[in-house]
Amino acid sequence: MKRIGAAALAAGVLALGAGTPASAHHSFAAFYDMNEPISITGKIVQVRLANPHSWFFLDVEDESGEVVRWSFEAGTPSGMIRNGYSPDVIKQGDVVTINGFRARDESKHSGMLRELVMADGTKYGMFGPQENRGAR
Repeated sequence: MKRIGAAALAAGVLALGAGTPASAHHSFAAFYDMNEPISITGKIVQVRLANPHSWFFLDVEDESGEVVRWSFEAGTPSGMIRNGYSPDVIKQGDVVTINGFRARDESKHSGMLRELVMADGTKYGMFGPQENRGAR
């Protein structure tokens, strides 16, 4: 009798889990157009190291002189830190260039970070510093 009850409980838990959306993680290719590279230069407004992915927010001046807020999704905080990135490296007001891929929804002013280049030439990739980074 206990086996039947345990089996029924396990089946119920599995059924509930199957109905839960798996929205916590997504494919970058689903949100970003990997055939649409972009390069954006602006001032850092905020760096958010939060799971599941980090975010970099920039104020960018467009062609008409209007400031537009851009957001770039990056790697996991732990992956970035493990590869040498630290939260005190990039500060609010720093001018950076982000090379990446544009969001499929172009109205969002968003993208996926492939490489962040500091004013001194230091380069950070999606998961931390890259080879040939500038001197520190």
